[in-house]
Amino acid sequence: MGVVSTSLFNTRSLRASEVDERELKAMHGRANLAGHEGPWATIWGYDGTVPGPILRVQQGRPVRIAVENGLNEDTTVHWHGIRLPNAMDGVPGLTQPPIRPGESFVYEFTPPDAGTFWYHPHADSLVQIGRGLAGALIVEETEPIAVDRDILWMLQDWRLSADKQISAGFGSAMDASMSGRVGNVVTINGTVPVSQVVRAGERIRLRLVNASLARIMALRFEGHRPVIVAIDGQPCDPHEPDDGRLVLAPAMRIDVVIDMQGEPGKRYAVIDDFYDGLAYTLTTLAYDNTSPLRTHSLDAPLGLPRNPLQQPDLAKVERQEIILQGGMMGGGKLTGVGGMMGMATPGMNGAAAWAINGMSMTGDGHVGMTPQFTLPRGATCHLTMRNETAWWHPMHIHGFSMLVLARNGSPVPHRQWQDTVLLAPKDTIECAFVADNPGDWMLHCHVADHQMAGLMTVFRVT
Repeated sequence: MGVVSTSLFNTRSLRASEVDERELKAMHGRANLAGHEGPWATIWGYDGTVPGPILRVQQGRPVRIAVENGLNEDTTVHWHGIRLPNAMDGVPGLTQPPIRPGESFVYEFTPPDAGTFWYHPHADSLVQIGRGLAGALIVEETEPIAVDRDILWMLQDWRLSADKQISAGFGSAMDASMSGRVGNVVTINGTVPVSQVVRAGERIRLRLVNASLARIMALRFEGHRPVIVAIDGQPCDPHEPDDGRLVLAPAMRIDVVIDMQGEPGKRYAVIDDFYDGLAYTLTTLAYDNTSPLRTHSLDAPLGLPRNPLQQPDLAKVERQEIILQGGMMGGGKLTGVGGMMGMATPGMNGAAAWAINGMSMTGDGHVGMTPQFTLPRGATCHLTMRNETAWWHPMHIHGFSMLVLARNGSPVPHRQWQDTVLLAPKDTIECAFVADNPGDWMLHCHVADHQMAGLMTVFRVT
């Protein structure tokens, strides 16, 4: 890893304007996904690790990341949630040529927003992410909030076979048309979770990233009251989650602040109970026996500094609507489906399972994708997304963050900006954003099976 830094023999200080240079290599590796007792699994990872290196960069400082492809198939890197130039967005064919085996591509951008983001391939996404290619990208605030520790949990979900290797069979018709490839093992930062040691009285900033292919999580912290301070990297009004559950769909991030108010020596479960009847303990907060760090909660504000997002002008909007269709039990056949030839989903025989406004775009992105709609630069887009299917869909927009206005007609509080918005079955969600970033941009479901089987579209900003 080539991080630019000053030499011990160089008295010149590093200026914020200097480029932060990094290197990554997508390559084969091995990881212990089954716990300390299990055999190591063959994985694909950035620098051969699961997850890939944590890239901590500074808000407003240019970065240059050289990505080498050590795989035997094409790849790219998408910097998920970063508002960057279209040419750096990592969609093969649409924004850049794919990175061929043995070749490299240099990504250059200046992150405008501080927050928790991540990076992953946008080529053969289902297989490449499913085999381990993912890493966290943290853009540090110039003025961070006061906490005792800043912790990252990169949550990943794996479908392991009996021999504890990553199971083959990506892209089955059942996964594609139903809930996607939900695995049977969940890891935190690449390992089966063990107890998380904490100290009474400390304040922790916990960055949660769901890098799973399909698993939605709803985390409950027994005996604790996490406060949400950011969603998808964007600060929101600090608030406790509904029912105390932090709902994280694939690709979503939530930053919480937790005051550790448990008792020394005691243990408190962190439970994922999203799926009915399938609740399990993800991990345990294990308090050490030392005396509390402080007797009262830290007296410091929780609100993060806002990022420089343009505020939508809701008095003058360009209205667009997308309708999500298809899947098993979808209540009707796909009509007018125009699947792209040559981009067939493995196991689907080229047939699309999903559509947006009656049109299916399968795969990862390619030349000739017709925009669903076009926006003039600077316009405010009021986007309505209707889920007419029987399944959950985390819809991800590239190049922008959207202000979530309403869900099923009810206003959404806390001024939440998101790049990945979870739609429950039959949900209607209204969002708004300023079309200030020109180019052709992806909008797709981040359940990888759904995206590959047609739940993807493109819009254009001119």
